[in-house]
Amino acid sequence: MKRGLGNRALAVLIGLVAILAAGMASAEDDVVLFPVSQLTLHTETGDFPLVVEVARDPRQRQRGLMYRTELAADRGMIFDFGQTRPASMWMANTLIPLDMVFIRADGTVSGFHENAVPGSKAVISSSEPVRYVLEIGGGKAESYGLKPGDRVSGPALSY
Repeated sequence: MKRGLGNRALAVLIGLVAILAAGMASAEDDVVLFPVSQLTLHTETGDFPLVVEVARDPRQRQRGLMYRTELAADRGMIFDFGQTRPASMWMANTLIPLDMVFIRADGTVSGFHENAVPGSKAVISSSEPVRYVLEIGGGKAESYGLKPGDRVSGPALSY
């Protein structure tokens, strides 16, 4: 007598394995691609060029810099909301401290939040409607001498 799984039992087993595998996949496994561009921060202490990933669509903006374990000193991410509006961010699933720079549609800095705490679900909001939010490494705003009214320019901004 031959022993083994029947076709129906085998199909059920394969289905269960597929369901378990799908359930174990994390948001980290969900690949989101970002176009890369450039911008420059213009402050009293100098001009600071950055290479930035651009988050324009809802999926990109939702993912942001989550799950990253490092961010090079001359790198960042620019969130383009496509219009001027109040902006709110948080650090859930973000593993590195970040500075969030709120930028008006004309490229001037409205304000910024320094050293946002990794993993925090506290909401960080702009003090006025903005078009962009730039995320850079924690402490970089201070090292650049960034102040409200400073300018940001470059192809990453589409104003």
